[in-house]
Amino acid sequence: MEYRTFVIATHNQNKVREFQRILAPLGITVTTPDLTEAEETGTTFAENARIKADSACRETGLPAVADDSGLTVDALNGRPGVYSARYGGPGASDEDRVQMILKEMRDVPAGKRGAAFVSAICCTFPDGSRIEVEGECHGQISDSPAGTDGFGYDPIFLFGTRTFAQMNGEEKDAHSHRGAALRKFACALEAKSKSEEN
Repeated sequence: MEYRTFVIATHNQNKVREFQRILAPLGITVTTPDLTEAEETGTTFAENARIKADSACRETGLPAVADDSGLTVDALNGRPGVYSARYGGPGASDEDRVQMILKEMRDVPAGKRGAAFVSAICCTFPDGSRIEVEGECHGQISDSPAGTDGFGYDPIFLFGTRTFAQMNGEEKDAHSHRGAALRKFACALEAKSKSEEN
């Protein structure tokens, strides 16, 4: 493939680390220049990922990878969804958002606490082509936060008997929505590279 440096269109260093872990074996270096913040006007994770990737590619002239991801909670009719990072309003911290979800879920019984993390990844290339993939991970909302690793809603997302915040990076990658999406992305990228060589 012509390009070996990809722009990661995010200001979230936790996401950057996850991208690096999975893209490094493909010989891809990631860079995170100071980009103009794209306005996320999409109504789906996929639309927002495309908006961010297209904007970063136009700005840098390099392939740009963007992820839009979030938590959907069954008992909350899919909330916070595409508003996961903005849930609770401007200035709300990760902990504020976690506590808000727990408060909204306080009367929901154990068997009704289903939730899913969703990750949509879009890579836009300078020639206008794109790779778009999605990954999901289904779990439960815990009664209280647990664990110190991870970020966002990880301390209350139960996968099996542990929250994502109780897993190390490699364990989380093996099960997470972003890990699943990035593995699909890696396969699509390899296929694109091979088709260009032929």
